[in-house]
Amino acid sequence: MDTDLKHRQLWAGAGCADITPAQGIQLAGDIGRYRPVEEIRDPLYAKALVFQSQQKRACILSLDVTGVMRRWSDKLRRQVAKMLDTEPEAVVVHSMQSHSAPMVGNHMISEDCTLVGPDLPWLRGGDDRYIAPFFEGVTEAVRQAKQPLSPVAIKAGRSMDGRTAYNRRFVMRDGKVKTHPITCDPEILHCEGPTDPEVGIAAFTGSSGRQIAALLHHTCHPCHGYPQRWVSPDWPRAWSNRMAELIGDECVPLVLNGACGNIHHHNHLDPNQEDTIEGMAHKLTETSEWILNTLEPLGGCPLEWRSRTLQIPLRKLTVEELSSAKRIIEEHPTPIWLDAEKTSIDWKWVYAATTLDLAAHQRKQETYAYEIQAIRIGDIAIVAWPGEPFVEAQLAVKKDSPAAYTLVAHFCSDSAGYLPTREAFELGGYETHTSNWSKLDPSALGLVVEKTKELLHQLFRY
Repeated sequence: MDTDLKHRQLWAGAGCADITPAQGIQLAGDIGRYRPVEEIRDPLYAKALVFQSQQKRACILSLDVTGVMRRWSDKLRRQVAKMLDTEPEAVVVHSMQSHSAPMVGNHMISEDCTLVGPDLPWLRGGDDRYIAPFFEGVTEAVRQAKQPLSPVAIKAGRSMDGRTAYNRRFVMRDGKVKTHPITCDPEILHCEGPTDPEVGIAAFTGSSGRQIAALLHHTCHPCHGYPQRWVSPDWPRAWSNRMAELIGDECVPLVLNGACGNIHHHNHLDPNQEDTIEGMAHKLTETSEWILNTLEPLGGCPLEWRSRTLQIPLRKLTVEELSSAKRIIEEHPTPIWLDAEKTSIDWKWVYAATTLDLAAHQRKQETYAYEIQAIRIGDIAIVAWPGEPFVEAQLAVKKDSPAAYTLVAHFCSDSAGYLPTREAFELGGYETHTSNWSKLDPSALGLVVEKTKELLHQLFRY
């Protein structure tokens, strides 16, 4: 091969390794509930996609976990960057946010909070016993992906599917917002916001015609397993399994789950909906099959990335919030159990504990370091956001994006909590209730959109 052509060619490799938790590991995606693994419905995997062009390397990790806290994602990014001889900024750690999987690290209540005793480690949200096998699985997936890399061609396509994801926030007749109202509640006035029905596919084909990998993009909370005690990667795995059957068993399909902070698979306006993992995957696969027949070739270079960290103010706790939390904890210094078996704690106690935990954190630091990552792969832009931004942000970025295809991934690098719109704060609802999983100033989403647009225009300046 011509040396100059070789340097301008995009190379890629993909890998996949098991990260299924052992029996007894705490499952995340719930508040104040003991959920040890009792059944494995489907194994969890770490999938890695490595790119190289002109001696630059980048890596996308698609992980079947609820999330990875910054302490551990920073360590993982450094480890992967060392394996690939690249920068941590070129490594995207993206979690599917399945509510039937573990969290890597504690996202509910910090290790510093003394309100949670050593007998209730699961209440903090994570499970330390899972961290070592998780790292082993991810590094194995990267090891597979990085050798050998193959020259690839890129094709991409998209379509719309409005049958699988719905905005879960509704304006009620009293003017307030309710998250997950009763299906067809007559007090519903209207749905608060939009969805993003896009189904996107980017396929990477080797010179021999072998399909090496595919990026699959859709936007929806994976919550089918909540609040059970079984492990499942939810709709992302069911969809990717079906896609592997369509594309070829040698292909590694990686799902990028978009900004689904206010998006869910349950349709609150359809009393006859069959809301199942397989049903959702079937619909997405139907749409994907049409897309595969209409893929368009894209350029493979350049491979570039940008990263920007915003210091976003933490939301100020009100005097009323603090006094209420203190009163609850003074009256109930230990958790308020809802059952005799002590497996479920009253949410008001958990919220009180996390309020005091957040207040202690704010006395040390008033801002949150929010890192935005953007990777350019030819005509494709991949945007990585921490936490759970509302879908409005994703739509705004896509509308302004200079890329032919823009794939947004939420819950990358850390659990920053919910990022609602300013309007959402005025109407209330679960996502706006201040806690460790909803702690950023109302300006956060707008700042993230503005800076993401800037990053993309820098990446696609030529």
